[in-house]
Order: sequence, then C-alpha cells, then structure tokens
Amino acid sequence: MIDLTGKVVLITGAARGIGRGCAVELARCGADIVINDCAHADEAAAVAAEVEQLGRRALVVMADVADRAAVDRMVATAVAELGRLDIVVANAARTRRRPFLELRREDLEETWAVTLWGVFHTCQAGARQLVQQGQGGKIILISSLLAWIPFANSLPYNAAKAAIEQMGRTIATELLPHRINVNLIEPGWIDTPGERAFLTEEQLREEAAKLPWGRLGRPDEIGKAVAFLASSAADYITGACLRVDGGYWLPRQPVPLHRE
Repeated sequence: MIDLTGKVVLITGAARGIGRGCAVELARCGADIVINDCAHADEAAAVAAEVEQLGRRALVVMADVADRAAVDRMVATAVAELGRLDIVVANAARTRRRPFLELRREDLEETWAVTLWGVFHTCQAGARQLVQQGQGGKIILISSLLAWIPFANSLPYNAAKAAIEQMGRTIATELLPHRINVNLIEPGWIDTPGERAFLTEEQLREEAAKLPWGRLGRPDEIGKAVAFLASSAADYITGACLRVDGGYWLPRQPVPLHRE
C-alpha cells in the first residue's frame, strides 16, 4: 500500500485523461489534491467531487500553465488554501498534428507554450516552494514514448516531449542538494478523451487490439505509477524515467527460428 496521507499534490491538466487518473489515484492513497485545468471547469469540478468522496481535500485552480504569472498564483493559492505543497505532477499538454511540410509557426508555438514552457513554469514554481519549505518533495513530469519514437505528423509534440525529458534530468541534478526527487513517466497509448480528436471509437478499438497488451492503457494505470514515484518507496529514485506502455516499445513477435 502507498500512503500519501497528509501530502498536498498539484496536478496540471487534471480535469480529464491522465491528469484525472492521477488525481483520483493519489487521493485514494491519502493525498489532498490541487486540480488544475484551463478549459474544462465542469470536469475539474467533477474530479474535485470524486476526490472529496474519497475523504480528501480538493482545490480547483483554473489557470493556463503557459502563463507564468498564473502558475505562480496557482502555487501561492495552493499553499494558502491547503497549507503546503509536497508533490508536483506536470501533466498538462497540448498537441497540433500536421504533416511537417504543412506545419505553421503557430502550431509549434501553441504546442510548446503548454507542453514545454508550461512544464518548465510548473516545475520551477513548484520547486521554489519545495525549496522554501526545506523538507524535500517530489516532482514528476509526464512525458511520452513520442519523446524518442518519431511518430509522423506530430513534430511539435514529439519535440516538446523530448525536450522535457532532458529538462527533467537536469532539474533532478540541480535539486539533489534539496532532496527533491525529480522523475519522468513515459505513458504509452492511453485511453483518454484527447484520442477522440484524431480517431473514431471503432478505429481506437481496432488499433488497441493490435497493441502488445491487446488494449490501450488506462489513466489510472499512469496514476498508480505516479503514486509510486510520489511515495517514500521511491525516495532513492531521481532522474529516472519509468515507461508505462504495456510493451509498446518492445519488438513485435519475432519470426520463428528455422530448426534443422
């Protein structure tokens, strides 16, 4: 059992998908949750209600992580309302998919504003609060297999995720003296609302059946991995990347060997 009782967790992009899975799972482990989103107020409120049903405190902060001033206010609000901050989960992301030859400057800027700069703002503002408290803490960045798999038509997102992986390792190095653990998670193909922007339900079912595990991952499965890295069980882990992908990256079934 992972026990996060008394911990306060800030999760960006927590109204739906992976962020929601993290919020509910960490609340189930005993943590109070700061639920951040910038566009899905009703869904954020629903997550808060679910957290409270688990007996934990919930605070919804609608803020755009691309806006540094808004991120600073969000951290200050979290501390003012819940008393402290112990764990930061930088999950919020945005993607614009186009073929490389058709990409516009704004596709990169809009994606990187959240998926790259938003992660930086969240991690730095959160880390400054953790350092000020002087009791260590945990920072977890949600990356993607696309940080190193060159998935076509997804250059802005792929590049942003590759960048935050090196960002996370560098932050881990610099925060060692403060005993703040910084780690990354690489989800595989997860069943989230965002996938419906690109594929129909039938296409998702067909593609999921082709995966090594025979299905898409679930947001709560990423939440369980986050809970582990946020817990005392991971106190000696920093600068690491945990892949949670059902074997997506592994070679497919090998060709049978010919035997004499």
